Amino acid sequence: MSKKLVVILTVLLAVTLMAAPGPASAQQKVLLKTQSLFPLAVPAMGQDSVLLSKWIEETSGGEVILKLYEPGKLVSPSGALDSVSKGRIQAVSGQAAMWAGQMPASPLFCTMPFGPEAPEFTAWLFFGNGMKLYQEMYDKAGYNVKVLPMMLIPAESSGWFTKEIKTLDDLKGLKMRFYGFGGNVMAKLGVAVSAMPAGEIFPALEKGVLDATEFGTPNGDEFFGFYKVAKFNYFPGWHQSLTLGELLINKDVWEKKLTEQQRKIIERNCMAMMTWSMAEGEADQAPVLHANVEKRDVQQMYWEPEFLDAYKAAWDEVVAEQCANDAFFKKVWDDLSAFRRNNETWHRFGYMPREVGPKK
Repeated sequence: MSKKLVVILTVLLAVTLMAAPGPASAQQKVLLKTQSLFPLAVPAMGQDSVLLSKWIEETSGGEVILKLYEPGKLVSPSGALDSVSKGRIQAVSGQAAMWAGQMPASPLFCTMPFGPEAPEFTAWLFFGNGMKLYQEMYDKAGYNVKVLPMMLIPAESSGWFTKEIKTLDDLKGLKMRFYGFGGNVMAKLGVAVSAMPAGEIFPALEKGVLDATEFGTPNGDEFFGFYKVAKFNYFPGWHQSLTLGELLINKDVWEKKLTEQQRKIIERNCMAMMTWSMAEGEADQAPVLHANVEKRDVQQMYWEPEFLDAYKAAWDEVVAEQCANDAFFKKVWDDLSAFRRNNETWHRFGYMPREVGPKK
């Protein structure tokens, strides 16, 4: 082989090596700075978000890092949606109901009074029009985000009260922290409702600024220690039969920075977390209820029918008002309601009758 040919081949090899792509992980690694809207130590929305991040990193071989930050660390909770839409951060872990001020229909993609339980709700999301409408809501409002359901939390308690509620009149003037549309319902019954952040609830109960609060499932309430200052814990969670968590990712990042395989990894881990979190949540509550009664002198109460009837009547009023005020809310509500009416036949024939209330 001539020296000239050797030189030519050497140059060609060098050019080829420089042009060739490096290892896939080096070329495709994506860091998603993710603002959590819940403290990462809180059961479910916090702890399970951390676990989801771990799953995504493991199953992507380190190509996708969902780096979580405590609430307010990157941006304020109120500004998180706008920040991820504009690309200031890459993702947000939270709940759709937190955006009710910007999009009135958003709580319908998180939780609602007298709503469906997890199997029916997820059926609507994935086999009805739920996911189509969920993404449409963000698109229609002008937010540049991809929405992914990522977590399912079981029914909450109806709230912690510093005194027993014996009649509907006892609700009038009561100072209570309440989240979502359940707060609208309680306001109609004369409750003075506030949307207080989680970290402020306990001292407000302790100082008498609040007479009552709802917050989460029993294990979530245990984390904040409400049993120490309020001894009447009411059920059932008529206002929140489930809670859906969401992961919002900037749409440009989703479509242009992530490969198809990486997108599938994120989507399927989110679906796996929905199953995990629902099973975990179902398993975690009974031990807390037993501890509340046996060790903490908590009285577990169950609303009498007259209360549940009053809550349902007030909720019907709230729905009528929301439908009249917001066309997209009505679109989503009508679609979900039609799905549930059609599904009612299966529920009547497929399931055993349910016992209402605790065993006497």
